[in-house]
Amino acid sequence: MTVSYRTRKVGDVEVFYREAGAKDAPVVLLLHGFPTSSHMFRELIPRLADRYRVIAPDLPGFGYTKAPPRGEFTYTFDTLAKVIDGFTLAMELERYALYVFDYGAPVGLRLASAHPERVTALISQNGNAYMEGFSDEWGAWQAYWRDPSPANREACRVSLSADAIENWQYRTGADPSRLGPDGYMLDIALMSRPGAEEIQLDLIRDYSSNIDRYPEFQAYFRKHQPPFLAVWGRHDPAFLPAGAEAYKRDLPRGHVHLLDTGHFALETHASEIAGIIRSFLGQHL
Repeated sequence: MTVSYRTRKVGDVEVFYREAGAKDAPVVLLLHGFPTSSHMFRELIPRLADRYRVIAPDLPGFGYTKAPPRGEFTYTFDTLAKVIDGFTLAMELERYALYVFDYGAPVGLRLASAHPERVTALISQNGNAYMEGFSDEWGAWQAYWRDPSPANREACRVSLSADAIENWQYRTGADPSRLGPDGYMLDIALMSRPGAEEIQLDLIRDYSSNIDRYPEFQAYFRKHQPPFLAVWGRHDPAFLPAGAEAYKRDLPRGHVHLLDTGHFALETHASEIAGIIRSFLGQHL
């Protein structure tokens, strides 16, 4: 299945995206997380595109999307969601299933709660909407949320280092024989671009706004009951399996699959995840 690489203008942002599948097929919108890009879906897209129109944009500040610099563009989760909402309108996506991962979860859930009629199904891969999902590894970030001082901002910079990206985010809990270098090497390279770290530190500061929205997201789940699937790396050092199970409190008909891998589950289990998703979407779309 051929994957296309295109851009779409949304205001001042030139959104880069990957797309495959028939134009008239049900849409699956893939939203990536930190510190990666739509590149994380490179193995998943062709495994779904025979049946679905699969679209994966890069969020502003990530990957190959071109957005104005800090000072001319506000890097918050509200702004990221506004851009992706505009992207769906520019792409004329009237209905779509959402696959959300990490940062993609609060972005996608903002869209879902604002436009519940558009969402045909919801898939969360290591993407929180409940406090139960947080490990005890968030200390520096939480301190920065409480007190956005220069010192606390600087303490979060270690999260952006090459060592943290490769060894903490990618390697923790993953089978090293199944983990290729392409994902973390690209993330490290893109994170080293001028200005990239400051943008990411702005988003780390704003991450607490997502927690403030959890009651809104949970109310959306309870009211609209979207078909739900959690497919989760159980050894994620940041987002715990309890975060996947917590969704069932408000979505009791949801499905939870815990995989023997870490945060970037698609890096080692793309085939398994694709099979689970195909079965799930086949029942609901």
